[in-house]
Amino acid sequence: MDKETLKLGTEKISKLLFRFSMPAIIGMMINALYNVVDRIFIGNAPNVGLDGLAGLTIAFPIMIIFLAIAILFGIGGATLYSIRLGEGNRDGARLVLGNSLVFLVITSLILMILGQIFLKPMLIAFGASSNVLPYAMSYMRVILYGALFQIVSMGMNNFIRADAKPQLAMITMFIGAITNIVLDALFIYGFGMGMEGAALATIIAQAFSMIWTLIYFFRKSTVNRIRLIDLKPQISIFVSVVSYGIPGFLLQLSNSILNLTINKTLLEQGGDNAVSAMGIINSVQTFVLMPIFGLNQGVKPIVSYNFGAKKFDRIKLTMKYANITATIIAVIGWALTRFFPEQIVSIFNQDPALLEVGRHAIYAWFWALPLVGFQVMASNYFQSVGHNKTAIFLTLTRSTLLLLPAVILFAKFWGLEGVLYAAPFADFTAVIITSVWYYFGIKSLEKYALKKELVLKE
Repeated sequence: MDKETLKLGTEKISKLLFRFSMPAIIGMMINALYNVVDRIFIGNAPNVGLDGLAGLTIAFPIMIIFLAIAILFGIGGATLYSIRLGEGNRDGARLVLGNSLVFLVITSLILMILGQIFLKPMLIAFGASSNVLPYAMSYMRVILYGALFQIVSMGMNNFIRADAKPQLAMITMFIGAITNIVLDALFIYGFGMGMEGAALATIIAQAFSMIWTLIYFFRKSTVNRIRLIDLKPQISIFVSVVSYGIPGFLLQLSNSILNLTINKTLLEQGGDNAVSAMGIINSVQTFVLMPIFGLNQGVKPIVSYNFGAKKFDRIKLTMKYANITATIIAVIGWALTRFFPEQIVSIFNQDPALLEVGRHAIYAWFWALPLVGFQVMASNYFQSVGHNKTAIFLTLTRSTLLLLPAVILFAKFWGLEGVLYAAPFADFTAVIITSVWYYFGIKSLEKYALKKELVLKE
C-alpha cells in the first residue's frame, strides 16, 4: 500500500480533512457549473429564453438518474475500495475498481438506448408543456448520446479520491467544467445552436473528463491500476458494491421522482414561469449543496479507511469537524437567499414575471437551509461504515418520505405556496429524525472502541 493511502490512518484529522475535502469541494463546485452554466446561457440566449430554461428544468430529473448510476457504482465501489485498502487487501481493491468500471459502462449504454427510444413520452410524463417540449427534446436527445461520458467520468472520479489523489480528482472536474463553459459560449452564441449547442458542449466536456480519468487508472505508474483480469465481472462484487452505493443511488433516484413531481405540480399551479423558477432554485440548491457533498466525498475515504482499520476515535473526530463545516456552508448559502433573492434570479433571466415568482420562491424554499448540512453529513456517515439499511432510510427521509408527499398534499390546500413551503417542513423534520439515529450511531462506535481496548488489555 502506498504512503499516501497509509496517511488516512495516521495523519492529523484536521489536516487530512482539509487536504481531502477542499479539492473535493472545489471540484464539486466546478462540476456544478455544468447544469448551472447551461441554464444561465440558455436563459439569456435570444430566441430561447424562458422556454429553454423551463426545458432544462424538465430535463433535470433525467440528468439526476445519470448521477444516481454514477453514485451507485462510483461511491459504492469507492467505499468498498477504501475498506479493502484499509484491510491491506490491494488485489481485492483493484478487483473492485475494475468491476465498478465495467458496471458503469454497461448501465450507461442501457440508459442511452432506453432514453432515445422513450424520450418524448418520458418528457411529457415529467411535466413538459407543448411550448417547452421541443426545447427539452432538443437538449436531451444530444445529452443521451453522451451518457457514457457523464456516468463513467463522475463514477470513476470517486476512485481517484479514494486512491488518495484528491487534487487530481479536482483537476478532472476542472477540465470538464472549463471546457463546458468555453464551448457553451461558442456553440450557443457564436454558432447560434441554442439547446443543441448547450448539450453538445456538455457531452464533449464530459468526454474529456472521462478520458483523463481512465488514463490515470490504466497507466503503469499508477499503484492501484486496472488490470485486464480486474475487468471480469463478478456477482459477489456487484452485490457488495451495490450494497454500499444503494443509499446514495436511492437518494438521487428519489430526487429525480421528486423533481418530476414538483415540475408537474408547478405547471398546474403556476405555469411555465413557475417551472422556470424551479430551475433557478435547482441551480441555487446545487451551488449551496455541492460544497457539502464535496466535503462528504472528502470525509468518506477517511471514515471508511479508519473503520476498516478499527481506529474509531479518528472517525468521531472526523465527523465532528465535518458536521461543523457543513453547517457553516449551509448558513452562508441561507444568508445569500435572504438578502439577494432578486439578484440571483436576474442572473438567469430578467423577465419581470419571472423575477417576481423567482424571488419569492427562493426565499420560501430555502427557509430551513441551515439545518441541511448536518442532515447530509450525519446520514452519509452510516454509508461510510457499512450500515447500509440505516443509510438508506436516512437518505430517503427528506426527499421521499417527507418532501414528496408534502408537495402533493400542501399543493392541494395552499397551491403554489404549499409547494414552496413543503421544503422547509421536510428539512426541519428530517434533521430531527437524523439526529436521533446519529446519536445512537456514534454511541455504538464508542462501544466498539471500548471492546477493542479490553481485547488489547487481555
